[in-house]
Amino acid sequence: MNRAPPLAALLLGAAVAAGCGSGEHTPASRVAARVNADAISVRAVDAALAHGPNGSAPLTARARREIVDKLIEQQLASRRAIEQKLDQAPEVAQAIEAARSEILARAYLQQIADAQAAPAPEEVRKYYAEHPELFAQRRQYSLEEISVAGKSGIAAALQERVAKGASMEQIADWLKSGEVRHAVNRGVRAAEQIPLEMLPRLQAMKEGEVQVIETGGDGAVVIRVASARAAPLDEASAAPLIRQFLLKRRSSEAIAVEMKHLRGQARIEYLGEFGDGG
Repeated sequence: MNRAPPLAALLLGAAVAAGCGSGEHTPASRVAARVNADAISVRAVDAALAHGPNGSAPLTARARREIVDKLIEQQLASRRAIEQKLDQAPEVAQAIEAARSEILARAYLQQIADAQAAPAPEEVRKYYAEHPELFAQRRQYSLEEISVAGKSGIAAALQERVAKGASMEQIADWLKSGEVRHAVNRGVRAAEQIPLEMLPRLQAMKEGEVQVIETGGDGAVVIRVASARAAPLDEASAAPLIRQFLLKRRSSEAIAVEMKHLRGQARIEYLGEFGDGG
């Protein structure tokens, strides 16, 4: 029997619960709808919108009303599931507890991230000066790429063909004939969309040049620069992007330190099949 619908309803209902409850404690101006004795808050609507496909983009009144209608249906289904004691089913209880644990962990990590100081202006200026390839000398590249899955010796074999002047089409045909897994991509990518360690090589390449870049695990990427054009970003325009990047990096580092600390204090055992290989 397919139990997905009631399970989904319960989990969605649990998410709605943060914005639902008796209307006694929710100001009328912050209530989007009432479902029997429960209120669906405007905050719950905003949260649903933030996690939707359009993110925080402004929506029409009709679109917001549709979100409210979905939350109403979730609330009705959730209440009915509880009345039928579906929340006591082992698999549902386990899913609810897992969701609760994930939400709490995410809240704690977000608290650490929020506690980090914003980058100082001199940090932003320093990062701008140290990465001209991203800003003052920024380029947009029209690239052709062949990504090759890990296979022993593949990078050397690809390099040999590139050295002999093989075209991208010929390389793709060779990989196909050898049943080597690969993917062909073409498109325009700005400097910031390219791994930082790869940028110096791309900057040094001429239009039409082909190179093989190893990606680890025996994998490789064959890249051809079809064209490249200058698209510099001045310091004033780059500053908000740099601040956001530096703050995100600082937050990630702080979270990594905290998790290392917590793991060091805890008694952790890997059991059964998960204990093999350390």
